[in-house]
Amino acid sequence: MRVAQSEGLLDAAQVQLNLGTEVVGRRVVCLDKVGSTMDVARAEAEAGAPDGTVIVAEEQTAGRGRFQRAWLSPRGQDLLFSVIFRPRLTQLPLLNMAATLAIAHAASTLAGLHPAVKWPNDVRVDGKKLCGILLEDVIEAGELKHAVVGIGLNVNMDASRYPEIASIATSLAMATGRRFSRLTVLRAVLQELDRLYVGMQRGMSPFADWRASLETLGKRVQVRWQETMEEGVATDVDAEGNLFLTRDDGTFVKLVAGEVTLQA
Repeated sequence: MRVAQSEGLLDAAQVQLNLGTEVVGRRVVCLDKVGSTMDVARAEAEAGAPDGTVIVAEEQTAGRGRFQRAWLSPRGQDLLFSVIFRPRLTQLPLLNMAATLAIAHAASTLAGLHPAVKWPNDVRVDGKKLCGILLEDVIEAGELKHAVVGIGLNVNMDASRYPEIASIATSLAMATGRRFSRLTVLRAVLQELDRLYVGMQRGMSPFADWRASLETLGKRVQVRWQETMEEGVATDVDAEGNLFLTRDDGTFVKLVAGEVTLQA
């Protein structure tokens, strides 16, 4: 595909213009170059930033995904942002589901794609990674102080230009053959994330929709967590997002987190 030229810098006022959200995006901070939006958001949260604050960057010099992997994104091509949340502790597992669905729904609405989710939160199109999501939280004395959801969404990048991710990553532009306005995509994601988050606060769970989007269930997988490797068939997930795996010997194990490899 032809490499898309960078659009103008994202502007907070444009992001918020008639956004119509209740919580997410009431405060937006757009930055040029940062180490990681996660780190900026954590500092903002510790300084008292309100629920729904969004930190956006054009470029990250130390962006990271799960398991401390580097997150590759060329300047001005994609969306790199983190959102500060202050939910109840019992709602923490639902944040991951809401963030995942917000990306999937926006990609479906704007690009006509049909994303699937590889447990727990990789949004994929045609078997390649479209978006990575990272959730970090601070819990003290049994109380959730805040949570930060970091999102790296590939919008206009040409992953084929980067050998380290060429075989595993895609973008909205690569999947459709057309360029997207990052502003339009960001606003759509924030609106959808707000809808799901406000719904959570009113007692509605995104679990059923999230479960229905999983491509992992029913498949044979390997799941790595720290020094442990489990292998078997992904049987189901529970309302907190934990994965149930049936081993070859017929026993079951519940996995709270991990890195999944789908097997043929």
